Amino acid sequence: MEKRGIKTAAQNRKAFHDYYVEERYEAGIELAGTEVKSIRAGTLNLKDAYCAVKDGELFVHGMHISPYEKGNIFNKDPIRTRRLLMHRREIRKLHALVKQDGYTLVPLSVYFKDARVKVEIGLCKGKKNYDKRTAAAQRDARREMDRAMKTRGR
Repeated sequence: MEKRGIKTAAQNRKAFHDYYVEERYEAGIELAGTEVKSIRAGTLNLKDAYCAVKDGELFVHGMHISPYEKGNIFNKDPIRTRRLLMHRREIRKLHALVKQDGYTLVPLSVYFKDARVKVEIGLCKGKKNYDKRTAAAQRDARREMDRAMKTRGR
């Protein structure tokens, strides 16, 4: 019997720091069996991952899935390029946007949806350094206000 619901396996926090996420898309991913077991164990890193369109297909580069301990000869290269599964017209639309408008495709998270591995892809625009500093200042101010409210409430 398949498990129901969504269980997050990994998130790319660095993407939210470095980019503005304009739109989000869901894609399937082509994996080997030992890679799925490794993802279930939580040994997945999206830190430097990005997506690219080549010959009408969408690929993810730089996604690190550690080899499965009990996998022996069936283990694949941890940072190999993996194909993402989306409808052809969606891939064409993303490719057109990336080519002309200065957008990039970044994997935001990997999760299980009804026992299938899915990748959430963000159509992102890069942040400048001053944007990052502004975001950090706002986050710190919000944290300080929350602390002040918490101590006042006691």
